[in-house]
Amino acid sequence: MKIAAGADHAGFRLKDELVRLLRQDGHEVEDFGTSSPASIDYPDVARAVAEAVASRRAERGLLVCGTGIGMAMTANKIAGVRAATCNDLYTARMAREHNDANVLALGERVIGPGVAAEAARLFLSTPFAGGRHQRRVEKINALD
Repeated sequence: MKIAAGADHAGFRLKDELVRLLRQDGHEVEDFGTSSPASIDYPDVARAVAEAVASRRAERGLLVCGTGIGMAMTANKIAGVRAATCNDLYTARMAREHNDANVLALGERVIGPGVAAEAARLFLSTPFAGGRHQRRVEKINALD
């Protein structure tokens, strides 16, 4: 799967680790940065990743900041993106299964690296259930 990944200064360490892990798992990952503790504005990275997903240059997106919240809020401003902040395994699975989320946002200051790795893998491997959830996703999409 092709994945667009990005982080700000508060999430780059976890993002770098997840990019390495996902590539090891066989995914193609385009890294939009950052890879430094130098302060940057998270909306710039979130927008780049979200636009890659919306344009279908990437099938899914991965964003990491301190909490995952700002990244998800920004990514959701891009039409066609359904970003979910998931800092546990249950929400990572449900975001895909029920909401057909296409961008995962994580908080490096909230989640440990082991759970983050499992959440990312679960998010990438969980199919959308469709059915009754499809009409709800269509209503979300209509808001674009």
